[in-house]
Amino acid sequence: MAKQKIDKTNAARLLDRAKIAYDLIPYEVDENNLAATHVAEQLGEDIETVFKTLILEGDRNGFLVCVVPGNHEVDLKAAARVSGNKKVEMLPMKELLPTTGYIRGGCSPIGMKKRFPTYIHSSALEHRAIYISAGVRGLQIRISPTDLVKYVSAEVANISHEME
Repeated sequence: MAKQKIDKTNAARLLDRAKIAYDLIPYEVDENNLAATHVAEQLGEDIETVFKTLILEGDRNGFLVCVVPGNHEVDLKAAARVSGNKKVEMLPMKELLPTTGYIRGGCSPIGMKKRFPTYIHSSALEHRAIYISAGVRGLQIRISPTDLVKYVSAEVANISHEME
């Protein structure tokens, strides 16, 4: 069976340029289920290693990026605190593409239109590798969390909690 050729995304090209090791891992997209739990099932990986990228807007400092495990939700108070805002809220879906260049289910912390302050949940560092979106639906990047933190100049913080 021939190995399927995977087109490199902008995020992958940026990692190549920075000489950072990663793997591109395709998965089956379900347009009706873009949840990280579905991605983890498709990858056959633990949900704690599949991270989602969420964009928030603060009342003082503008946009920020939160990268949290797939089974977590952002703790808005914690995100506000670490980002120097009084309060933050999720970016409305219709503003995601114009703000980041990415669509829902394909938002990567790498290669957005602009660099925003980025916060990665501290549990990322407990894993040898984590999965993040490659910038399109159906493709994940497996990367060392320390490489990701360094590359996006992220702050590691407890910015989320497990979903009920």
